[in-house]
Amino acid sequence: MTKKTAASDVNPTGLSRRTLLGAAAAVTGALAARDARAAAPASAPAPGAFALEEATVAELRAGLESGKHTARGLTEAYLGRIRALDRAGDLPLCSVIEVNPDALTQADALDAERKTKGARGPLHGIPVLIKDNIATADKMQTTAGSLALVGAIPSRDAFIVERLRAAGAVLLGKTNLSEWANFRSTHSTSGWSARGGLCRNPYALDRTPSGSSSGSGAATAANLCAVSVGTETDGSIVSPASACSLVGLKPTVGLVSRAGIIPISASQDTAGPMTRTVADAAALLSVLAGEDPRDPATAAGKGRAHPDYTKFLDPKGLAGARIGVPRERFFGYHPATDAVVERALEVLKAQGAVLVDPVTLPNAAKLDEPEMEVLLYEFKAGLEAWLAQLGEGAPVRTLADLIAFNEKNRERELPYFGQELLLQAQKKGPLTDAAYKKALAACRRYSRAEGLDAVMNKHKLDAIVAPTQAPAGPIDLVLGDHWLGSSSTPAAVSGYPAITVPAGDVHGLPVGVSFFGRAWSEPVLLKLAYAYEQASHARRKPGFVRSVDLRGA
Repeated sequence: MTKKTAASDVNPTGLSRRTLLGAAAAVTGALAARDARAAAPASAPAPGAFALEEATVAELRAGLESGKHTARGLTEAYLGRIRALDRAGDLPLCSVIEVNPDALTQADALDAERKTKGARGPLHGIPVLIKDNIATADKMQTTAGSLALVGAIPSRDAFIVERLRAAGAVLLGKTNLSEWANFRSTHSTSGWSARGGLCRNPYALDRTPSGSSSGSGAATAANLCAVSVGTETDGSIVSPASACSLVGLKPTVGLVSRAGIIPISASQDTAGPMTRTVADAAALLSVLAGEDPRDPATAAGKGRAHPDYTKFLDPKGLAGARIGVPRERFFGYHPATDAVVERALEVLKAQGAVLVDPVTLPNAAKLDEPEMEVLLYEFKAGLEAWLAQLGEGAPVRTLADLIAFNEKNRERELPYFGQELLLQAQKKGPLTDAAYKKALAACRRYSRAEGLDAVMNKHKLDAIVAPTQAPAGPIDLVLGDHWLGSSSTPAAVSGYPAITVPAGDVHGLPVGVSFFGRAWSEPVLLKLAYAYEQASHARRKPGFVRSVDLRGA
């Protein structure tokens, strides 16, 4: 989650905004001490020339097919980039929580397979990073950033990891995240986990990368991988993508299986692509999407997953599209952000889009309270079911165990903020409770029939467009995150898709624009986002500066 109110994924303003234990503890102590030295004078890391900088999946695939590249060569290059950059300086990026010790072995096997059998799938030999709440039954950990799960190896891969392997991807490693996907404290600092330390924004190292898929966002922006996978409950893909000048796609709930992903919410969770281009997001979604008997939600998506989402990319895709602009609540919280998005709206109009401006999303203000109730109930139920399937000897088996572990290890787990959300969730009963059913019904009514569906039907819209969020705020380990506003909640609570695309910057800090719409409308959103991207070319590489330069402001 990223949006914050009383939840890690929910915004304090009410606007949407998430090795062995001994060795891990030693590393965590060192990281915590370094986190606290944020104001110490030093220079930012100076990344050298990188041959694969801003390389797209299509370019890498072409190089692999022509013999210019090998899977091993690509993997070595990205691993070298991680070693040189991710932990450099006194304000390290800390976006990668661990590299896969078998990455080069995988790459060698894929190179041999290409020679004898041809490419296994569309990502054959492409190095991918995945978030550390996505299960892998291998030598890597799956911890959600928590020391409580170090050493608890899942019995099998997450379904989307199986899909990535089948497509030929090299699992390069796992990314850092806001611990427990930012569903732990009402005063958390996004990007921090006890296991991974403090992740930073590569556009200004004293700024938040946002959460909870902070590491996936920062690593992809910094060219530490070809593409990455994040997860979202409310904002945790689109928010770090916006903060790191990326394309982030949150699919319709049910298009991508959640089996094997440490859960927050059965009604809102999903995994999705975090990439530097819309084409790369489409290519990655083509691999991730699919029905899975282990996740009942995917039954609703039967027949809706497309084997190749890149076929929907059209540079003229905005011509004639009807796009709503929800001024109330989703604009107006930051004038400089509005100015960036106003320029984006002009691009949309210049490309032939019909803007219905303004439209109102009815009941948007009513979503926050029932959403939080649903998340607290579903987190307890989902997490305990996930913990129950771990093998014997798992350090924690229940939410109560986790709370106790954090208290026992307070110096390592709770040095900056608490676990208020875990305590609130522990008080909740089963999903048969009337309070849960009432809150879930309210969420669905306000976000769907009386929300997105209502406004899109009324105005015959193809999509809605809004600022994704304000620029990244300063990292604050004392007071926690500072949020002005965002637009993630309507799509998050409804379970409908959203995509953010780079739109510009404010004082060098990226700002994204989000397109969201009806359930299963990924083809439409990809078409619109691609056409906007090709007309605007707003993404720029990060500078890894220590802080924003305001002297010319």
